[in-house]
Amino acid sequence: MDTERIRFLQEKAWTLRRHVVRMVGVGKAGHIGGSCSAAEVVAALYFHILRVDPANPKMKDRDRFLLSKGHAALIQYAALAELGFFPMEEIDHIKTIGSILQGHPDCMKTPGVEANTGSLGQGLSLANGMAVAAKLDGAGHKIWVMVGDGECDEGQVWEAALFSVHRKLDNVVALLDCNKLQAMGKTADRLDTSPLPEKWAAFGWHVTEIADGHDMAQVVPALEAARAHRGSPAIVIANTIKGKGLSFAEGNFAFHNGIMNADQLATAFKEIDAALAAVRGEA
Repeated sequence: MDTERIRFLQEKAWTLRRHVVRMVGVGKAGHIGGSCSAAEVVAALYFHILRVDPANPKMKDRDRFLLSKGHAALIQYAALAELGFFPMEEIDHIKTIGSILQGHPDCMKTPGVEANTGSLGQGLSLANGMAVAAKLDGAGHKIWVMVGDGECDEGQVWEAALFSVHRKLDNVVALLDCNKLQAMGKTADRLDTSPLPEKWAAFGWHVTEIADGHDMAQVVPALEAARAHRGSPAIVIANTIKGKGLSFAEGNFAFHNGIMNADQLATAFKEIDAALAAVRGEA
């Protein structure tokens, strides 16, 4: 992939982070950490990989994306708004009565959202159902589903992983945001599911691990290869940093669902804008 395309996608990732910060604002709890850790993967997915049409959200042959770790809805909303699925000003009304943007994805309210998610562990099962239906219909689209490493504590994830392989669902691609933190601390301290690549491979999945899930030059080829893979379900495991891009939130589980004060908000915008300037060659 040419460097200009990589630069474009990296700029999109930082732009999505900026939207996340804007949505949370001051004095309100918001899932900043897991939204920012997934920014590069989500940007590459929506602006390079997925076949979707903002003007026709229910296009029959569209690719499907499920955010199983639905508490990170902010990053999906940022991408959908940036693509034009709904007006950008809607992000200023998140989690308010009557808003189309609630705390977790709601397919009845938000254009571009494929399923209600957020009860952790269920997204891959939903993806499997969609994948079986697509196979029965002879459809060629892919079902992409993002899970968290903390979410892999849920037994249903592993039941679904077995089913994907048993039914040879090569139209399913899982994206694992491996930021190594969950709501109450380190994932390894809560329930150590490592080594994740070896476990998914043992279940029969085609595994690709990205050493740096914030390096677009690594993210894009991994997603492209997963899209092209046939014969078994594929998973891309991206090693990321919780709260990436915000110095006070990076690696800080308090910002799994954190509250920013005015100084932190100003710092977040300053740091993101500096990163955007660097990507654009303005720094």
